[in-house]
Amino acid sequence: MKNHGIFFKTFIYTAVSILLLVVVTAALFSQQFKSFYRTIQNRQIVASYEPLERRIQRNDNIVEAAERFYENNQSFEFIITDKNGGLIFATPNAEAPDSFDGDFFYVVHNDKDYTITAQSRTGLESFYQDLIIRGSLVFVAIFALCLICAYVFARKMTTPIKQLADSAGRMASLEDVPPPQERQDELGALARDVHFMYGKLKETISQLEDEILRVREMEETQRYFFSAASHELKTPIAATSVLLEGMLENVGDYKDHSKYLRECIKMMDAQSEKVSEILEIVRLDDGKVTPVPEKIDIRNMVTGLLPEFQTITDAGGQRMVVDIPDGQTCFSDSKMLQKALSNIIVNAVQNTPTGGEIRIWSELIDKQYRLCVLNTGARIDEAVLPKLFDPFYRADKARERKDKRSGLGLTLVRKTLETMNIPYALENAPDGVLFWMNLPME
Repeated sequence: MKNHGIFFKTFIYTAVSILLLVVVTAALFSQQFKSFYRTIQNRQIVASYEPLERRIQRNDNIVEAAERFYENNQSFEFIITDKNGGLIFATPNAEAPDSFDGDFFYVVHNDKDYTITAQSRTGLESFYQDLIIRGSLVFVAIFALCLICAYVFARKMTTPIKQLADSAGRMASLEDVPPPQERQDELGALARDVHFMYGKLKETISQLEDEILRVREMEETQRYFFSAASHELKTPIAATSVLLEGMLENVGDYKDHSKYLRECIKMMDAQSEKVSEILEIVRLDDGKVTPVPEKIDIRNMVTGLLPEFQTITDAGGQRMVVDIPDGQTCFSDSKMLQKALSNIIVNAVQNTPTGGEIRIWSELIDKQYRLCVLNTGARIDEAVLPKLFDPFYRADKARERKDKRSGLGLTLVRKTLETMNIPYALENAPDGVLFWMNLPME
């Protein structure tokens, strides 16, 4: 079955309704026309036979008066009967009342002496036919005009609906849809609501896609993290097992149990520290760590951390330069911030060449204090920079086992600063590698 559009249906429904209205109106008016015609006809007949009545009243000879009237009005057909129904006079084509089978019979006069009955119309037939023709033409013109109005009405009503349906179809395909035309009626309000809902839907879909992508990235990160963690833990455990087996078998140098037991303890301590860092990262990921902000003096916090790095910098001939004005305070979790900053400084010291300089300063930017740590004489490949925050990532594979770094320092820094909602970045500067973080003033 063919599915007609809304325009066709609206036009048909409107046209049929108008047609019914026109037909009912024409029927009512036709009755009025007939009633009007009959009233005019009756008046005309009475007026036409009035001279005959006057002649009869002046002349007692009814037949003579009727003959003279008929001579002057030969188109009239009538009969005159007495009170008993007997025929007094009849025109040549008139019929007796008891045998009348014509289409017109009107009693013009009736009293105790005589009755005049007309059997022909008196010139109004053409008027009636003309009236019918004119009325029919008027109703045809009205119906044609109504059809035109129905077409315009259906077009005006269905065009915005069709546009809305077309827009909805494009929305279903997630295509770009232009804003609806400005209308101040219910259709305009509906179009604006649909477009607003579509915008919210696209925004929600985009957020869901971002969330799915984020979840996938987290899953991938977790897989990488556990894979790297198992690899990092497996090697020292295997080395410790070798040492212990050698001591149990008293093979070669392994007979010196005290020496190699101390080596085992050192390796276990390193692995214990690494496991603690892994657990700390997991706690930060799970949201189990809640920052407790407090007012912190930035200079005092930095200078309080520097003594623990003095031995390392002295051994490498490195210098620490601090340029933080007094009175600068921020609002953050003191312990978490110190831990993150300690890992940043350790990373800077370990990557600064012998005789190099580590600079720490702060500056006011957008109502925040930017705390900067720069290790001079260093340079990192731009492609490697984002990966440095990945767990167990080392840019220099050759140094993977020679240093004592766990590979989790910058990962902990990232997790800690993100938990505290502190913006940060690691980037190459003209004279070294710069790490900065923006500390809130309040």
